[in-house]
Amino acid sequence: MIPWVVDAKYLDGYRVFVTFKDGTSGEVDFEGDMDGPIFEPLKELSYFRQFHIEGHTLAWDNGADFAPEFVYDKLVTATAAGH
Repeated sequence: MIPWVVDAKYLDGYRVFVTFKDGTSGEVDFEGDMDGPIFEPLKELSYFRQFHIEGHTLAWDNGADFAPEFVYDKLVTATAAGH
């Protein structure tokens, strides 16, 4: 199963509240996950906040995105760790 992001709301910093099609939801912190040239603009918070849902995940106008499986795994891992 490929997880689908159906809703996402900016919280603060690099944190986003994400909801998946299967009902799983919670905070995901992307700080430290922006490696490579495509992610450089996202390090500016004003740009990071301009995400939208595209291809069942978070995406930005410059072509950057995070694989939905990556976002789902981060959420599940953070939830299991009590974050």
